Parts: sequence; structure tokens; C-alpha cells
Amino acid sequence: MKIAISVSDKEKAKGSESPYYKALLAVGVKPEEIDVVSPLDPSIPNIKDYDGVLFAGGKDINPKHYEEAIKYPGLVQIDDKRDAFEFELFARAHRHGLPILGICRGIQMINVKFGGTLYQDLQSEAPVEREHMQSAPRPEPTHVVILTDPESRLAETFKGSCRVNSLHRQAIKRLGRGLKVTAHSEDGLVEAVESADAYPFLMAVQWHPEEMVDRSEQRKIFEKFVAKCCEVAA
Repeated sequence: MKIAISVSDKEKAKGSESPYYKALLAVGVKPEEIDVVSPLDPSIPNIKDYDGVLFAGGKDINPKHYEEAIKYPGLVQIDDKRDAFEFELFARAHRHGLPILGICRGIQMINVKFGGTLYQDLQSEAPVEREHMQSAPRPEPTHVVILTDPESRLAETFKGSCRVNSLHRQAIKRLGRGLKVTAHSEDGLVEAVESADAYPFLMAVQWHPEEMVDRSEQRKIFEKFVAKCCEVAA
């Protein structure tokens, strides 16, 4: 088995200290079964070498990809190289039917790839009532997400609701075609999506489960993903 974790160049420099890397180790993945990839790589990785891809958090998607200009130059931080790298990596992984897990920026990238849009700044554009860029430590849960699809893969990780951390200024505005919402925040933001069709495994969440992998419901997200990667490898 081999899993690619797609991250920023800065996150890649952390190596085995990256929380995404540690989260996979925590659910039994071996170090030699993990590749951390980023736009620093000389080319897009050969998708045939992998059995699953995790798209991690990071800077904002350039709004041009959903036909908007940057509305808040002081807030919106983009990484065009990473956008290009991940859009192509995602396209290849999806075309090959590989298990895909998206986290924070990952859910936003996937939504945009499916033709959806984002709130460029939640405080300015969305009717939010909760603090979605928490001041508390990253592993600390600060609000509740509510499961909205009891038939979803996410429903296999928790029932009803669970408390999560929150480290984002942006979120899904218009849902991309081919996706379905599986969880909302208490104030109505999309917190999780999955493929609306029979795709083998595509799950994405707006919070950071890798920072809370010691909690059973967050650990299960990685366990479900890795189990599907093992199936592909077999």
C-alpha cells in the first residue's frame, strides 16, 4: 500500500513531524507506505504508484477558479502553484477511482474542482454565529457539527453530532455538482461532503481531524480512508 499526502511546501518540510503524517501512523500505516508530496516536486506524482490520496490544509484557493476576483486582498492568501498541482493530482486520482480524503483546504479544493464556490471571508459574507478561526489550541474542539446524512460514510464515524476544532476563514458557499453535504455546523455552514454517486471513497471535512486523532470519531475518519486504500492495494 502507498498513500500520498498532498501538502504545502512548508508542511512538507516538517516531514514525519507533520500532523497528517502522524495521523496515518496512528491508524497503523507504516512510514514506508506514506509519501508527502507538494508543488516542490519536479512533476505531478505518477498516480499509478498510489492507493489513495489525502489533500491537506493550507492557503486559500485562488478565487479565479470559481470565476471571482480576490475581494479581500489583506485576508485571502493564495498559492497558485499548489492550486495547479492539486487540481491535476485530484483529477488523476479521481479518474483512477482512488480513495480520496480532503481536510480543510482539501474540502474547499474539491468543491471548487466540482464547480462549486466559496465564501472568501466568512465574517464578511456568511451569516456565521460561531468562531470558525479558533483562538484555542489547534487540538481543542470548539463547536459542534451535525450529521445530516445518516446513510453517509461520515455516519460510520459518529452518530448525530460531534465536537470539532475549527481553523478556517473560508467555507463552501455553492455546493459543487456531484457532491452531497453530510454535515453542517450549528450555524449552517457546510462541514463535510462526499461524492453523490457510487464513487468508491471520497470524503472531505472542514475541520482538522489530524489534530484530534486521539478522539475515536476523528480517528475513525482515517481508519475508514486507510481501509479503502488497503482494498485498492489488495
